[in-house]
Amino acid sequence: MEEKFKQTFYVTTPIYYVNDVPHIGHAYTTIIADALARYQRLCGKKVYFLTGTDEHGQKIEKAASEKGLRPKELADRVVVRFKELWQKLNISYDYFIRTTEEFHEKGVQKIFKMLLDKGDIYKGTYQGWYCVSEENFLSEDVPLEPGGHKICPDCGRKAMLLEEESYFFRLSAYQQPLLDFYAANPRFVRPQSRMNEVVSFVRQGLKDLSITRTTVRWGIPVPGDPRHTIYVWFDALHNYVTGAGYDWNPELFRIFWPADVHLIGKDILRFHAIFWPAFLMAAGFPLPGTVYGHGWWLKDETKMSKSRGNVLDPYLILEKVGPDALRYFLLREVPVGLDGSFSHEGFVQRINSDLANDLGNLVQRILTMVFNYFGGEIQEPGEETEADRQLARMFEETAKRVYSHYDDYALNRALEEIWVFLNITNKYLADQEPWKIARKPEARGRLARVLYQALCAIRGSSYLIYPVMPETAERIWGFIGEKRRPGQVPKNDLNFYDLSAGTRTSKPEALFPRIDLQEFIGEVEKPKAALENASGQELKMEYITYEDFKKMDLRVVRVLAAERVPGTNKLLKLQIDLGTEKRQIVAGVAETYSPEELVGKEFIVIANLQPAVIRGVESQGMLLAAEVEGKAIIPFFDRELPPGTRVK
Repeated sequence: MEEKFKQTFYVTTPIYYVNDVPHIGHAYTTIIADALARYQRLCGKKVYFLTGTDEHGQKIEKAASEKGLRPKELADRVVVRFKELWQKLNISYDYFIRTTEEFHEKGVQKIFKMLLDKGDIYKGTYQGWYCVSEENFLSEDVPLEPGGHKICPDCGRKAMLLEEESYFFRLSAYQQPLLDFYAANPRFVRPQSRMNEVVSFVRQGLKDLSITRTTVRWGIPVPGDPRHTIYVWFDALHNYVTGAGYDWNPELFRIFWPADVHLIGKDILRFHAIFWPAFLMAAGFPLPGTVYGHGWWLKDETKMSKSRGNVLDPYLILEKVGPDALRYFLLREVPVGLDGSFSHEGFVQRINSDLANDLGNLVQRILTMVFNYFGGEIQEPGEETEADRQLARMFEETAKRVYSHYDDYALNRALEEIWVFLNITNKYLADQEPWKIARKPEARGRLARVLYQALCAIRGSSYLIYPVMPETAERIWGFIGEKRRPGQVPKNDLNFYDLSAGTRTSKPEALFPRIDLQEFIGEVEKPKAALENASGQELKMEYITYEDFKKMDLRVVRVLAAERVPGTNKLLKLQIDLGTEKRQIVAGVAETYSPEELVGKEFIVIANLQPAVIRGVESQGMLLAAEVEGKAIIPFFDRELPPGTRVK
């Protein structure tokens, strides 16, 4: 077994529910998994990275019914959004499982029947308070409200009292085996605080678990008793075995099971750290190495959720700054396991300071000097000094610490170490002053050595950041003429001096242009006339009063001139007639309309919106548009109206 863990690595994300569109929380878990998978590939291991979607249950059934869709049709729509986002984030998963796939359903039924035959599943009657939103029965210690009902502590919605025939899993029989397993495997649940929670919960006593429903039709039928549908959590958790080949690819399953790490949000810890190992014990499967419960990303000090209306749209952020800036921020800002609070100020500070300055400026300075002093060709370096050797030693020591942190899933610590080395490299350049050496023709060998050391430093750093920032690493390799890629340079073969004289470098471009805070806020927080999720369902919003509405000055405007905003794909600069004055606005409609199409057209703008600077252009208002599949659709009038006409 120990040899297996040295040669392979199996990492999973939770499977994401398809009644929602992907948001920062989903992205965070998946980025962590991707960084670990990329690092383990650098270690020379065979890696299997599983993610996917949870497509059964009452929430999906209800959401689809409200839209006049079949549940599978709803799932098909939302799955596309997840796959699109993972592509934009450079997620290198090996398989994307959907719980509606036939092999998964057959595998779950096979395991269910195995446990039924064994006696670990039995039929009975269940009564309890059930939360449709969380697909879960409330624990008995949740108090009754004055009205005689219970409120779900996770989502705050009213639960319903249910009594129905049910199949039960004998969870109570696994209380002591679980406690024994935790004691023998103290790192099974991480971080340690989560393990303490789990052990405390199990010690209080475990009751048998209802695992079927007769009131829910959208799910996997119980084998031999199709009136019952298998409870969504029993169904969903087994994706980790069916997705790894159980019952359909024995060789894949033999190679990769058990999983090395299940990455989950802390809100689903009980299911993964108590129910899941108990199911595995009952079925006779080896248990996974670690269940890692990461923290939540908060906005305004509260958990992001669609119902609260405070989710951050990763598509808008990616459009503005690209994938690696988001990947870096989420993994650098807080340790895996703790909650993080997303602020626009903190995000922009990380980009401008860490990425644009510390990394981007360093790479650009070095390559610019190679281009200016040696025509872009790496020269044979001159004699090595102690300062040069010290830089190489510092890299080797840094690499060991970085790899140790990656091994321990401490991604923020790994990034901290890399940035310490980048600052050391900056100091090396400041101390050696190659711009002064370049004035001395007799010191060409020394100049070549200093720039060679600096190039080696940024090359080595690019391999260290690769698991977190693959696109940036690839760009650096293109700049310095690095022909090999991670699969050809495993971590044990990463040699600081592995750059050849005569290699041509490229003229550098800015890796991370600095961004303006207010411009960033304006683009990622832009209001929409209508909010829809990928399934076409209208999102719940907070109500406003009529007095609030009256504060908005909505006016008809006519477009006088239009042109594209340079350097952008989505923005147009529009000169508009407001009746009493002419104004300029910036609108993200260039993917739907050409400038020529809009000249002479009339639409509605919010005329009293505070002006904002977007991509260096002042915008004195905002047009109203619907958003369909990420593109703006403007509601035009069917007849000509005087500019300035008030809209009520």
